[in-house]
Amino acid sequence: MNTEGVDTALEQALERLALLAEASTALAGTLDLQKALRRLFRVVLPRLGDWCAIDLLGDHGTVRRVVVAHHDTGLLPTGRLEGPLPPAPEDSFDPLARVLRGVGPLLLDEAALHTGRDEAFHTTQRELFEELRAHSVIIAPLRTRRQALGALTLARSTSRTPLTADDAALVEDLAHRIALAVDNSHLFASVQHVAERLQRSLLPPLPGNEPYAVAARYVPAPTAAEVGGDWYDYFLLPDDASALIIGDVVGHDVQAAVTMSQLRNMLRALACDRREPPGDILRRLDLISDTLYPGHIASCIYARLEASRHGCWHLHFSNAGHPPPLLVEHDGDARYLNDSHGLLLGVDTTQSRPDREAILKPAATLLLYTDGLIERPGESVEDRLHHLREEAAALARDSLNTFCDADLADLGTGSTDDIALLAVRMPP
Repeated sequence: MNTEGVDTALEQALERLALLAEASTALAGTLDLQKALRRLFRVVLPRLGDWCAIDLLGDHGTVRRVVVAHHDTGLLPTGRLEGPLPPAPEDSFDPLARVLRGVGPLLLDEAALHTGRDEAFHTTQRELFEELRAHSVIIAPLRTRRQALGALTLARSTSRTPLTADDAALVEDLAHRIALAVDNSHLFASVQHVAERLQRSLLPPLPGNEPYAVAARYVPAPTAAEVGGDWYDYFLLPDDASALIIGDVVGHDVQAAVTMSQLRNMLRALACDRREPPGDILRRLDLISDTLYPGHIASCIYARLEASRHGCWHLHFSNAGHPPPLLVEHDGDARYLNDSHGLLLGVDTTQSRPDREAILKPAATLLLYTDGLIERPGESVEDRLHHLREEAAALARDSLNTFCDADLADLGTGSTDDIALLAVRMPP
């Protein structure tokens, strides 16, 4: 009995199992498809091949090359190999076109790589093989039980032994795992889109006939596919003052969104029905919420804004455990109105709630925001608040839309939570 041959076969089988296990771990670590594929290629290359490509089917039979990776990144032309591919004729003999129709996996030698008619789709493929010096190639379909999603191409160059039928079986197994990751990513994106649309439907439109400018932004958490509890609100009160509200219900699920909607509607009713200080309004809201919907915790700022003397504006507000409002003067002087913190809603309904007042000068900007803007793992909230104040001060003379967009672009990157902004600018 040839024990050496048995040992070699066993060693190869264990190596293949180890590669598949590592590939599964790389794909399972994130729902970001690009990131998952990049991790996968670091596992596969150069152990199995020199370079890989993933092509995905889109609507109406379109094909997009989403990623090309080489174990030697210096051999990849920057940005030229990825993107939409030319349409493939239904009767195309090109190997990739056949795989996308359900054939495969296909093991191709150098001669077979050029099989196909003189058509744009095949020409693009041939140029890819020539550019990256493909000598042997396996093209495997990315299939789920429901549909074909695309194709995996794995290639070796002339400096290595050609790929074999055993390699084709391994690549087919690998393609199946990639297909599951692609399917999960598409499903997550779809659910996330529905959740975002639901969340936005709960946020109010902003009236546009005020003497001052009002702008709002909402950005959903990039890693969640659920509705959340962040909200903003703005409306005119019966006495011609304006109500400004920002809030955040603890949690990130459907229940948080339901609680947010309940709090918003109750606060609207209280603000319109009673001309009382904001602290009293929040105390009433806390008591009603605890009676009808106990067990929920939220932060909130409720503010009244109305005209004052000498062209200024009077802000009267109460803060229930929310990040402090930021007041930015037209000359760039910026400060937080952080001397009015009260308890979160849902903690203790017997406590009174402090009221604070501020005078807003002409062309001043008031920014209300949720904690997704200023909280990041590994960073102090104080540093983030300092950064926000500096950024806002630099934008004091820009348009209000630019003010909001630039703050989000600078501080919103890397957030793991929803972000809501409400900004108001006084007349000049």
